[in-house]
Amino acid sequence: MTAMDRTVRPEAVSDVVEQAGSTMRAIVQDRYGSADVLRSVRTARPEFGAGEVLLRVRAAGVNRGVWHLMTGRPYLLRLAFGLRRPKNRVPGQDVAGTVVATGPAVTGFAVGDEVFGIARGAFAEFAAARSDKIARKPASLTFEQAAVVGVSAITALQALVDTGRVEPGQRVLITGASGGVGSYAVQLAAAIGAVVTGVCSTPKLDLVRSLGATHVVDYTREDFADTGHRYDLILDIAGLPKLQRLRRALAPNGTLVLVGGEDGGDWTGGTIGRQLRARATSLFSRQRLTSILAKERAGDFERLATYLQAGTVIPSIERTYPLEEVPDALRHLEAGNVRAKVAIAVLPMGTAMS
Repeated sequence: MTAMDRTVRPEAVSDVVEQAGSTMRAIVQDRYGSADVLRSVRTARPEFGAGEVLLRVRAAGVNRGVWHLMTGRPYLLRLAFGLRRPKNRVPGQDVAGTVVATGPAVTGFAVGDEVFGIARGAFAEFAAARSDKIARKPASLTFEQAAVVGVSAITALQALVDTGRVEPGQRVLITGASGGVGSYAVQLAAAIGAVVTGVCSTPKLDLVRSLGATHVVDYTREDFADTGHRYDLILDIAGLPKLQRLRRALAPNGTLVLVGGEDGGDWTGGTIGRQLRARATSLFSRQRLTSILAKERAGDFERLATYLQAGTVIPSIERTYPLEEVPDALRHLEAGNVRAKVAIAVLPMGTAMS
């Protein structure tokens, strides 16, 4: 008996599930490595637990975490996700889709609900998701837009509001402002009423301005730490290695939130050591230096939905790839060329992308 047989009546399952049989198209990886380890195959649909739902995936998002899990680097990640090979054969986290079945402990969602959030194995036609990691999709968003909210937007929200304690009128500097997390951080900070300065490269200046930054700094031409401007809050998403440089741009009583980690090697990625140095420095300074480890919570997706529905935050998608081209999407991400976000359209076999 399958998980679906245990949790819903056959007539409650949508036609698309019944027609698909017991298999689905998915991207899989059986070992760690580059994007070359990813393959498009037909595989069994996922089972789901009592507190989970089964989603018909309409779109998925690509984030830096997926790349780390694909490569198995830093190696510390493998303690949780599989020492020699990934525990979860199907990668992908950020998702948007339709609920086609629910576990017996799920009360907040029903078959047919359109949702977005975090799933297990989003690069597939079907994925399992915990009910406490998804929320109803804002009607104003396409599935592709909703799918790229996920980890990036939650990280930006928690870094700015929960950890950074941003307030209207504050001067906020965001490094890595054109990336996945940065594109949401700029919009959220502007929506809250902060005066935002975004740091990015020359080709991405217009994008960061369009997201709501009042000022932009082209890091290829000038150093934000040498401009003489001081900021109440700095989000370091780019993972700049020298804390002193960031502190020079921080107001005497300002807050620095480390969101990205420097490239410190294959074992820890440098993140842990950098965070410890920041917290130790903060003990002897009026400046508050801290860091964030984002939590995946349905409540935060609901908080984001308020901004998304109002149109004050709009997911910015550079390009959409079909499911079979997930490897190319990850190569594009690794090359550092992505402007804001990349989406994966999970279309029925034989459907052309418009």
